[in-house]
Amino acid sequence: MHHPIYIICMVVLPLFVAVYFTSMMDEGQPTSMPIGVVDRDNTSTTRKLTRTIDAFQNSHVVAHYPSVDRAREAMQRNEIYGFVLFPQHMTQDLLSGHQPKMSFYYSNTSLTAGALLYKEMKTMCMLASAAVGQATMSARGYTKEQIMSFLQPIGVDAHMVGNPWVNYNIYLSTMLVPGVLMLFIFLMTAYSLGTEIKFNTQGEWLSLAGGNIFKAIAGKLVVHTALFLMVFYLLLLYLFGVLHFPAPGGVFRLMLLGLLAVLASQGFALFIFGLVPSLRMSMSICSLWAVLSFSMVGSAFPVFAMDAPLQTMAWLFPLRHYYMIYQLCIFNTNPLADALPHIAMMIVFALLPLLVVRRMHRAMKEYGYQP
Repeated sequence: MHHPIYIICMVVLPLFVAVYFTSMMDEGQPTSMPIGVVDRDNTSTTRKLTRTIDAFQNSHVVAHYPSVDRAREAMQRNEIYGFVLFPQHMTQDLLSGHQPKMSFYYSNTSLTAGALLYKEMKTMCMLASAAVGQATMSARGYTKEQIMSFLQPIGVDAHMVGNPWVNYNIYLSTMLVPGVLMLFIFLMTAYSLGTEIKFNTQGEWLSLAGGNIFKAIAGKLVVHTALFLMVFYLLLLYLFGVLHFPAPGGVFRLMLLGLLAVLASQGFALFIFGLVPSLRMSMSICSLWAVLSFSMVGSAFPVFAMDAPLQTMAWLFPLRHYYMIYQLCIFNTNPLADALPHIAMMIVFALLPLLVVRRMHRAMKEYGYQP
């Protein structure tokens, strides 16, 4: 623990990552994303529609283009995320009921930006159609109630449970921040054991523990566990106490989840080192597994929609079980019994080193460092 790399990777970097991710998404959603307009009609109606879409929260009209080709080139240069095309005679066709086709193009390279802009452009089209319909029916003598019953026969009353603000910070940071900390736990656990072989100090390390590998590992990692727990709880305090992310499940469940995450991550890293008692290879496998966890966790793409082999493979990632316990018991306040399979898997990860402890003991006695 005297080497600076321990403090940097166990305290400084996790705290930096937490502040970085949460401040990057502090507005909840990306706002004022640049879009363009190709207005071939150039009437007061199309100019009003342009002002309407510019007034939306997520979009901001930054340029008008003379042609679709110019707008497409700007989108390919990443100057805009999309553009709207108002065709010629659009206002005339609207007033005569000929259903003009208003087109919008958006880049789905960034999935979040593309989905949000698609939603706002579609909303703008619906508002334009509704405005024309309202004006036409009003001119024909329909009452306001008759117009609304025709334009919106079914009223939608939507309730977004848990995150009514549609805050991407709440969706993502509660997975990304603990996931990065678990990555550091993987790496530092494998690193702390691998350096004993690298610097040929494993004999002295074992002799201090009386030749007992259990005592040796416990003596080395007890300080790591305490420090990682402290950092984990600080991150949870920052997320749910300072930033006030919703956690209706309560403090006790958060503390239990933090303890399970730290012990499961250390157990998994010890298991990998026991299988491959090499500093370079064990850290490589741990880093690969941690990075894959962000795809297999199910926050961006649901696990149940993956292929069957990937659904089975998702059970092998500690972050997946952390995320499910958080979703079930903290975010949605379900009883702990509903997350019992995931809690059991976290305990299994913590106990995995028992399967390879003898191999680890033999490696410390017989193996030499291989760069």
